[in-house]
Amino acid sequence: MAAGLALALGLGVTAQASVGSPRSVSGKPSDNVTRIADFYGAYIDAVTDEGGGKLADELRKHYLTPAFQKELNAWEDKNHADGVLQAQNVPLAWKVTDNGTANHTEAVVTLTWSSDTTSRLVVDMTRGHKIFHIGTTGVEGS
Repeated sequence: MAAGLALALGLGVTAQASVGSPRSVSGKPSDNVTRIADFYGAYIDAVTDEGGGKLADELRKHYLTPAFQKELNAWEDKNHADGVLQAQNVPLAWKVTDNGTANHTEAVVTLTWSSDTTSRLVVDMTRGHKIFHIGTTGVEGS
């Protein structure tokens, strides 16, 4: 499990696509927007992959505050949906955009569900690198 979590957390490192022109993805562990992007990338991979439920739980424990984990569990019981994704299914793609920093980091996570459907989530992270809020901002067409 620790090896899987370590691999999942390494998403912010440079990667190269094998088809077409080379692409790179970069980040740094001290940057909260990178951490939010790493969390969403690893979480979506975990819930998509067969048997990834345990990894998804471990990612929640690592990235979410304990209080927010409880809040999210209550939201999920009430809404019968995944609280991290605020949906019952898994998106095809995701993008994280910095939305400003004050005493914490706020980012907008855009989830793509189909060619014409996206949703946006507002994700707040403490300076100590823990997510303490995920909320919806609505659904819009691409």
